[in-house]
Formats: sequence, structure tokens, C-alpha cells
Amino acid sequence: MRAYQIVAGSNSLDGLRRVEVTDPVPTATQILVRMRAASLNYRDLMIARGHYSGGPVGANTTALSDGAGEVVSVGAAVTRFRVGDRVAGTFFRNWADGQPPARPLVALGAPPADGVLAEYAAFDEEDAVALPAHLSFEGAATLPCAAVTAWHGLVENGRVTPGESVLLIGTGGVSMFALQFARLAGARALIISSSDEKLARARAQGADGCINYKATPEWEHEVLRLTQGRGVDHVIEVGGAGTLGRSMASVAVGGRIALIGVLTGFANLVSPYPLLGKQASVKGVFVGSRGHFERMNAALGAAQLEPVIDRVFGFDETVAAYRHLESGAHYGKVVIRI
Repeated sequence: MRAYQIVAGSNSLDGLRRVEVTDPVPTATQILVRMRAASLNYRDLMIARGHYSGGPVGANTTALSDGAGEVVSVGAAVTRFRVGDRVAGTFFRNWADGQPPARPLVALGAPPADGVLAEYAAFDEEDAVALPAHLSFEGAATLPCAAVTAWHGLVENGRVTPGESVLLIGTGGVSMFALQFARLAGARALIISSSDEKLARARAQGADGCINYKATPEWEHEVLRLTQGRGVDHVIEVGGAGTLGRSMASVAVGGRIALIGVLTGFANLVSPYPLLGKQASVKGVFVGSRGHFERMNAALGAAQLEPVIDRVFGFDETVAAYRHLESGAHYGKVVIRI
């Protein structure tokens, strides 16, 4: 079958290669899925560049964690799925629900777990979910990482309620899903970006306040102005060290910061002292469980929500898809049709 792999030792996108590999053979508890679409996350750039946890990959690894397709065969012991079901794999293996297990979690697309950028993938039946019926494969392929992360951080951990306010950092996949979930909950959303064009699109999709952080570098002051000095109840913090200090200045008394991403890198330690007087909190959110995914899918189906897709690339355009994500020009998710 055709697949794209990150070659061992890769430290740039030159390490992304199209290859021919043997079709996977499902075990008794696995399903074999004909993959139809996959989507990119910032993590995938880090893996190709050798900057992900543990450094460069030590073995050739099929790329990407997020994909959707249809079941073409099932193992003898499988009971959760049938041939023809439309499914997506979970980002993590072996996390059904509840608190994350004490053991290290294994995520798709980085050793030791191959990803989904291939014609076929095998998943244990416990590591897959049924797709919302209204979504295309391209739309469903955006869900396993970005959507589950936003849902976990804002809905299940944040317990967002009507009338609360949410601050979103940038216009990537997590932020766009969080915008949709905030609106679904009846919350007010503020968003920052360096692009007036992207901010205009976000406003058209329901953002209540838009801040260009290039025009307003000390954007936390504008957040406070837009909230009448109170600050926001929730921050979906995907920037990391470069934005966390301003996010802490933006959060309200008793507010919650979901610490999710590292788009600005790992340097520049930030003092947590601003949280003290506000009795605000920061919680790390690393995607989520199968239970998070399934409950989110139920909400997506009930509301008929459509993911925000920036562009769909062909399978042979995979390198161009990575380059597009790398450019930062995207708004929402970048998808590859398989």
C-alpha cells in the first residue's frame, strides 16, 4: 500500500517520504480501516523536524495521528464495529475514559505507533470511534487531536457555561473548534491573530471580540477592556511560553487556563504569581480519551457542526500540505484526501 513516512533521524520536511509498505493485517481484536482522509497538526511539523518529545524519530514511522475511513475487515473477537462502519482512530492508544493512565500514553504518528497517512490502518476496536453521520471523511479527519483537545479543555475540564467569556489564541484547528464549542455553550469568544483577514473570518463565524496582536502587542489590556476590566473566564492557551504571561494577565478571578500548545516554543519561563491573587488555575490538556471523543461526537451530531477546513490536498500533494501548515497561512484545519 501507499504511505508517507517520517524517516529515521529526520530533522526537516525532507525526511517526509512516500513509500510502499505491506498492508497491515488485523489481529483478533483489531479493525482494518481503508483510510479516506487525514489532517495535520502542529505536532506533525515538530515530529518531521526532530523537535518532538524524544528528538528525531528512531525508526521510519507512518505520519499523522488524525484520520478517518471505513472498516473493511474485522478480527474474530471484534464486537464494537462491523464492515462498512465509518470510523476514526483515537489519538492515544488504551485510554478509554476517566483520568489518563499512570503509564506513558502512546500516540499515533510517532514511535512506537505508526500513524494514519496510508491507504490502510489497523486499530484495536477500543481505540476507534464511530463518526458523526453528517460529516464527510475530510471533516471527520480533523477531529481526533484538535477537536478533542478543544472539547476536553473548554467543555469537560473548563465546564464552560452560558454568558462566560473565552479567549482564543490564533486561528488554527484547536482555536476554531473552541470557537464553535464556546458558541454552542452560549459563551462569548475573544480571539487574537496577526491577520486582520483571519480576524474578519473569525468575526463572521461568531467571535465577539477580535484583536490583532501585531497592532496591539500588549493585547491583554485590550482583553480587559473588552471584558470591562474583569478578564476572561477561560483561556485556550496554544501559544505556550510566549503567550502564557499575557494569558495569565487576561484571565478573570477564578478563571481557568487550559495549557495546550507550544507554538511559541519552550523558552522564557513565566512566573505563575499573577494567578495567585486571582485564585485562577492552569491545567495541562493533552488531547483526551475515547470517552471525550465520543461525547464530543454526540454534540457535533446534535448541532450538525462542520469543522473549519482551510484546504484539502491530494495524497500526492502531502509535502505541499505540510509546507502550507508550516507557512502559517492556514485558517482552521489542513486536510489530505487519501
